[in-house]
Amino acid sequence: MRIGILGAARIAPKALVVPASEIEGVTVEAVAARDRARAERFASENGIPTVHDDYAALVADDRLDAVYVALPNSLHAQWSIAALEAGRHVLVEKPFASNAGEAREMVAAAERAGRYLVEAFHWRYHPLAARMIEIGARIGPLVRVDAEFSSDIRDHADIRYQPELAGGALMDLGCYALHWVRTFVGEEPTVERASAVENPPGVDEVLVAELRFPSGVECRLRTSMEDGQEFVAFLTAEGEHGSLMVTNPIIPHTGNRLRASLDDGTEIDEEVGGSSTYHYQLEAFAALLEHGGVPLTGGSDAIANMEAIDAAYRAAGMAPRAT
Repeated sequence: MRIGILGAARIAPKALVVPASEIEGVTVEAVAARDRARAERFASENGIPTVHDDYAALVADDRLDAVYVALPNSLHAQWSIAALEAGRHVLVEKPFASNAGEAREMVAAAERAGRYLVEAFHWRYHPLAARMIEIGARIGPLVRVDAEFSSDIRDHADIRYQPELAGGALMDLGCYALHWVRTFVGEEPTVERASAVENPPGVDEVLVAELRFPSGVECRLRTSMEDGQEFVAFLTAEGEHGSLMVTNPIIPHTGNRLRASLDDGTEIDEEVGGSSTYHYQLEAFAALLEHGGVPLTGGSDAIANMEAIDAAYRAAGMAPRAT
């Protein structure tokens, strides 16, 4: 698989360049950025042979099998669709789009093109994710699931604080926690209520939402990127036959802990090992292109996540991110 990168983003080396160097048959062939000089520096630092003048030139490069979209949130839909229409498969960074309407347009474009479109929820590909789901089935039926992903992002010049780029804590961090609970419960939630701290206006620096799933499972979801916020990443669950707590489902390769107590007396306390989440994700993406199949984080899942994000914003008295 020959892949090109749209955007010389900070995430790209660890999310794509490093795992590509570890996986046989995967090469990063090209990069394009808003500024060519920046793309040239990125290419030099990461051993990428080709620098394109702009995004359009990269997606038109017929040597490429796929494109990794690592642009600001507000550009995900435009350039994912452009890449798909040019015949490329697409791995797009989270959040999938600015809103659910864009997400549906992206998925329709992938279906028309007959190409794969995958959201880069890398956590889902680590063995910890499968272990969480396995233990969840053992403690169920579920009663309550709570989750939080928060971290200090104090630089207000960061794109995550820019409403015109579809910024916000829920878009950047909370989308993961929402994906954890949706994946874990296996159902689509209703947002019953939500509240947000806006800073600046139109950008949620903190957001808390109360969710309910069709089976009756209740959930409290919190995300924060305010100055001084400690790094917090967890999922907890209570079921009729036990309880579960997972620490650091987001980047479990840096250390994680899964603890569970089951009614049959079983006590579980373990760290789930493995390679990086990004390695597993790229490996799965390459296998998808070679062998076919259904992606774990494909279009229907991405649309559902964006629909829940939009609903949380509305419940908090905010508008969904604009196109």
